[in-house]
Amino acid sequence: MKISLIQPGRNNLKYLKWSYDSIRKNQGNHTVEICVADDFSNDGTWDWCQEIMEKDSNFKAIRNEGPTRLGHTILYDRLVNEVASHDICMIYHADMYLCPGAIDSIEKHLTDKTIVSLTRIEPPLHPPGPEKILQDFGIEPEEFNEDGLLDHIKLYQPNLATTEGIFAPWAFYKKDFQEIGGHDPIFAPQSKEDTDIFNRFQLNGIKFVQTWEGFVYHMTCRGSRFADGAKRNPNGEVFMINRETDEWLKQNQKSTREFIRKWGHFCKHDAMMKPIVPPKYDIGFIVKNCDLNALELLEPWCSTMYIDNGREEYINQEQSKTSIDLHDKIRPYDNEKNNEILVEIDINQFHNNNFRVIQTLSEILAYDEQLHEDIFIEPTHFQIEDLKITINSLQTYEQGLICNEQ
Repeated sequence: MKISLIQPGRNNLKYLKWSYDSIRKNQGNHTVEICVADDFSNDGTWDWCQEIMEKDSNFKAIRNEGPTRLGHTILYDRLVNEVASHDICMIYHADMYLCPGAIDSIEKHLTDKTIVSLTRIEPPLHPPGPEKILQDFGIEPEEFNEDGLLDHIKLYQPNLATTEGIFAPWAFYKKDFQEIGGHDPIFAPQSKEDTDIFNRFQLNGIKFVQTWEGFVYHMTCRGSRFADGAKRNPNGEVFMINRETDEWLKQNQKSTREFIRKWGHFCKHDAMMKPIVPPKYDIGFIVKNCDLNALELLEPWCSTMYIDNGREEYINQEQSKTSIDLHDKIRPYDNEKNNEILVEIDINQFHNNNFRVIQTLSEILAYDEQLHEDIFIEPTHFQIEDLKITINSLQTYEQGLICNEQ
């Protein structure tokens, strides 16, 4: 099998070296091309990349010269489209150890219109989930218990099991990635870009396979999210210090709002990490007694807002944080209302139950069979909590989100 591993990195050279060694040690008889993007690191990453490129013909690297960080949302796609030589690629983190037999398992399960995820074994830094194995074999390369890890995976490999789900590391045909335009740059430098592309893969007919024969050990938390990574307390237990950086928190908030604007809901998946994609509707909010707090809360959840106060101030505050044209989206209260679904909101009567309805409105509309029967007769009017809702059409638009605008 010929496969290109896609690895952006920023100031994580120690882990990149550890990962590189594991790939070359455990790649088997496969041709594995390692494609690295150095995102303006200052820890010697680019010097190391140049050194390895001279020694290893299956190692390729590019560098973002900065000073602005591009992030993996952009660099994943540059590596896939500009650097990778092979038809099959795998999104792969710099802090992952490739276990023996992992590429064999990908080759076994990867077929046309399929994405294969390896199973992650991780130290207990994050909550447990049925899609991964929590087991501590080290949180730094210098303490990595390789023998313990290799003995442990023997407990799982005989099961020959697969489940449905998608997460890193995930292997795919380059053509399937390019068909939908890769990652959406509105989420750069990072956060929510993975859920977005997973939604679009699913809508485009891709099948997800998680193999429980192929594994990586994932140290986790070696990017920009955490200020100082993982540590151990005096009892040897793993914990996180300083938690998320301010940079990551701000970007995550921005990306979350962009995701809701695009899809009309929060990120959703089942227990095994298979995407759940509710329908996308054309929803307009008609808001009385509006203010900046209400605008900030409600604006991402609709296609259009018609408001009586705060329009220009909010646009000046928010426009630089979104890719959409807020002047077009947020309109004066007396404008013609031409959305297919209209929700009347009085902020003086708005409370948490109303907002919970807003957050789940697409699912309410999708799964109420009576609504779907009534709408064929005439426009439907009803009320949930204090929200007055008019439905003229239940046409959905999620299929139009599959491909990025070029």
